[in-house]
This record gives sequence, structure tokens and C-alpha cells, in this order.
Amino acid sequence: MIHEYKTIELFGKLLFEKVILSPPFKKPNPMTDEACFLYIIEGQYHSISEKDLLRVNTRESVLMKCGNYLSQMHASGHGDRYEAVAVHFFPDILKRVYENQLPGFLKVEYKDAPPLTQSKIEADILIHKYIDSILFYFENQSLVNEDILILKLKEIILLLNQTVNAPAIRAILSNLFNPGTFSFRQVIEAHLYSSIGTEELAALTNMSLSTFKREFKKIYNMSPASYLKSKKLEKAASLLTLPEVRIGDIAYDCGFTDMANFSRAFKQKYGVPPSQYSPDELN
Repeated sequence: MIHEYKTIELFGKLLFEKVILSPPFKKPNPMTDEACFLYIIEGQYHSISEKDLLRVNTRESVLMKCGNYLSQMHASGHGDRYEAVAVHFFPDILKRVYENQLPGFLKVEYKDAPPLTQSKIEADILIHKYIDSILFYFENQSLVNEDILILKLKEIILLLNQTVNAPAIRAILSNLFNPGTFSFRQVIEAHLYSSIGTEELAALTNMSLSTFKREFKKIYNMSPASYLKSKKLEKAASLLTLPEVRIGDIAYDCGFTDMANFSRAFKQKYGVPPSQYSPDELN
């Protein structure tokens, strides 16, 4: 349930966004022509892109370039609410703000850098203070004007450029609006052991559920549910051969959120529950 939702616009487009809600909460988050900086005030945020998943905790943040994302909001161990502030970047707004004179670090091409879609940003006192100032403007919107918003937009870009994550941040900032291209297989392989389902994978591949299932069957010769469960169980079986590894941790690492479901599926595939599994005895 969403308890509070506020926005501030610049030149007719969303610039700042604040939300308070009761987790858990999830939604698709496609960003076809924008990028986003998200700061978590309270709770935990799971940002799932075509190629990875980032867990962002309280007082941490993430920078996401344009692409397909899934958003999952969770409570932290200290409370039962989720609160976050986002800053949105649109290419036409940045060009107007900088009068087509973008800072040098936004124009550098990082040709040898990995194709990053998002980067987590560790706690930074300057970022914290910046968010405090944005919260002040949300509570005092009569004080907001165009000049202040332009300064605040430029400020966050400069702050991001000097964080401890600066190399990754610069690579993303310089390529904010060029979406990474990932094949169908790359998206599937990146999320084999996550807990996201078929509908969410379809969203990440920018397909309808029915189209996604047909494409999956064509490539893997199995239904998505059967293939993904089989791969998760195979990984679990390999991890069970390691010493002093807890079964609960294995289930979680392989994308199972329910122990009973994991044990039942494992026994169905291997004939014994996880606690009794021994590959030597089964061979």
C-alpha cells in the first residue's frame, strides 16, 4: 500500500520523486528514455536488470541507466515501511540545463568498460546531505523554483562523479541513454538462480508472457518453469556436496524462497530429501 507519493517536475518532466509505502511491493520499471538515481531512506530495494540484481539497503543508493528493470521493495530489519527518493534524468532536460555544454566527464566514451546497466553507490555523507535538502523542498514546495531545480540536478551529477564508485558511475553517466543490448539467452542465464518468475523474466526481455514462453521453448526445448526449476535443483545438488553448508542457505542461493517447496522438488528429482543427498550413493 502506498501511503505517500510526491513529485517535483522540471520543464514539464519528472525530476524528483518521493514514495512511502508498506512493503513488500513490486512493479515493472521500464526506462526507455530516462535514467534514475534512487536513494533508500528506509527499507531495502531489489533492482533487477536484464543482467543482474542489486540489493540496496537503507542509506544506500543505485544509479540505473535506461533499460528494463523490475523493482522490489522490502522492509529492513528495523521497521515495516519503505521510503525512497528518486532523481530522474532525461536527455532533453540535461541538454537544456547545460545549454548543450555537457561536462567533460559526461562526454567521455568508456569503450573498454563492461556493459553496466546499474551501479550501487555506497554510503556518502555528501549524498546523505543532498537527500536531506531534497526532502526539505518536498515539504516546502512553495520555495521551489526553476533555478533551484537546475542547480540541484547539476549538484547530484557532480556528487555522483566523485563517489568511491566513480569509475563505474562515470561509465554509466557517460552512456546514460544508450540501452545495453542483451540477447534472450543472456537475460535468462543472468537470472537462472534468482527468485523471479516467468512473468518477470518476460518483462525483462520486453516480451508478452505468451511470446516469451514460445521463444523460450524454441531455444531451450522446455517450458520456462521446468527448465528453471531443473537448473536450480542441479546447482543445489552440487552445493550439497560441499562441507558445512546449510541447506537453508543453499535453497536461498538457488532461488528458492520456501524450504518446503525446495525439499519437495529436490526429492521429486533426486529421490531423496536434501538432507540425505549423496551423489556417490546415487551413482
